[in-house]
Amino acid sequence: MPAETLTTVEISKDYLHFNAAHFTIFSSTEREDLHGHTFYVRALITSSVDSNGMAFDYNILKSSLKTLCESIDEKVLLPERSPHLTLTEADGYLVAEFNDERLPFLPRDVCTLPIRNITVEELALWFLDGVKTDPAVAALRLVTLDIQVSSGSGQWAGTSWQPDHG
Repeated sequence: MPAETLTTVEISKDYLHFNAAHFTIFSSTEREDLHGHTFYVRALITSSVDSNGMAFDYNILKSSLKTLCESIDEKVLLPERSPHLTLTEADGYLVAEFNDERLPFLPRDVCTLPIRNITVEELALWFLDGVKTDPAVAALRLVTLDIQVSSGSGQWAGTSWQPDHG
């Protein structure tokens, strides 16, 4: 029997992006001004090659990533788990309180995420968690899955997962 062949697949499609506003929180008293980016998402996957010469159906992962991108596209992103930011609802607004500032937003314009900060590091983890919970992705026989997010040319952060097929 021949040895198992592993391959690395990169998925980085033009449509795997989202536009969002955010501010990075540096400390309990310092944050960036609200601004926006076009964020890009890509995946690097290590997988075995099957007898047909194929690792897996790429469309499964592309679809999962695209759905996640669409869910936060054209939103103000706010972190739910920041120790320095409080999110409340008042008078029909979602209010972000930071230091002595109150930033009211219309709820339809905001997406809160269960992360500590809106950084490419935390967004990569959010995307990975979302992909891992997709049953179609979880069923793939992947060796490693690395999700990376960019907020600009040459500026990527990523996180990896090694599924347990136990």
